[in-house]
Amino acid sequence: MNLRAAVVVLVATGLSLGLPPEAARAQESPRIPCAAGDKPCLLKLLASHPARKAGFWNPVLARPVAQRMGPAPRELVEYLHIDNFANGFSEKPRASALKDDFVADVRGAIADMPPAVRRVFGDTFAGVWFVDELGGTGYTDMFRDGDGNQVGGFVVLDAAVLNRFTANAWATWKENTPFKPAGGWALEARIEDAAQDDRRGAIRYILLHELGHVLSINRGIHPRWDMAPGDVSASARFPFFELSWTIDRKESRYASTFDRDFPMRRSIVYYLGAKLAASDMTGAYASLGRTNFPTLYAATSPGDDFAESFVSYVHTVLMKRPWEITVRKDGKAVKTYRTCWEEPRCAAKRRILEDLLR
Repeated sequence: MNLRAAVVVLVATGLSLGLPPEAARAQESPRIPCAAGDKPCLLKLLASHPARKAGFWNPVLARPVAQRMGPAPRELVEYLHIDNFANGFSEKPRASALKDDFVADVRGAIADMPPAVRRVFGDTFAGVWFVDELGGTGYTDMFRDGDGNQVGGFVVLDAAVLNRFTANAWATWKENTPFKPAGGWALEARIEDAAQDDRRGAIRYILLHELGHVLSINRGIHPRWDMAPGDVSASARFPFFELSWTIDRKESRYASTFDRDFPMRRSIVYYLGAKLAASDMTGAYASLGRTNFPTLYAATSPGDDFAESFVSYVHTVLMKRPWEITVRKDGKAVKTYRTCWEEPRCAAKRRILEDLLR
């Protein structure tokens, strides 16, 4: 299981900008020796794949963080094909051909991040790799050492999607996906001021979210995302998780401690088909303001709770950039929502984030 939803030439690993011969071979659809619907076979392939092994990523981990990026290598493209097939995505990823201006935006997005953020990923971040036709904006998965221990993660971003958006346009599109369109209703998201509303800002924000997933690996922040809730040890302690979540062991699912007062939370679905009416926008954000979730996306799962908390904290507190949702009815603003990091409701989560980034 993974978390799905951002350049320097890497000569020693055979990766470079554009599409060298080995990247061109990654465009060929791999042969998958499993029948459609044979989930056990596909999951076995994924678990044993080189992209899930530390040995594959060790040459990348030996490099400075700024050099861990580029078009996805052949093995990673193959892994993504299998994962899409296993999870019912029709998209067939292919390594991106990255243009110079896009590379400059990626470099700038990473350079913009506070030093504390770049430093905390040094030993566990196996880079950000670009494909087209991913089946989502971003994707994070983990890899293991020879003893089966989770030791780090890698990030994949869809360059074709990122090429289409500025920061605010992307955020507005994303935050509308839980709601069915309806006349008179509009939701606008602002994560950059007008002068900085560009693709670089979108890449930075999306990458920070995915880096939040990488940061959670082996830090006891929440249960592993590749484990069913019912299989999580009853004696395990997860300080961040326990601020907002419980485990329904009978149903083997995660439940929010706010579900009684926020019943529509379980109907919040991003990207995969809206379940809420447009008229639910105001109620959803009013209820959100009575929780310790900083964003609506954070309320969807423990993993995305931490990733969204991480990105919104870094973005608004450390980088002092805006984050605002405005709901309009017939052109009139009827609800404005901002993140919670200066409010008592999110103080405990803020302390954990501060400790992680010391």
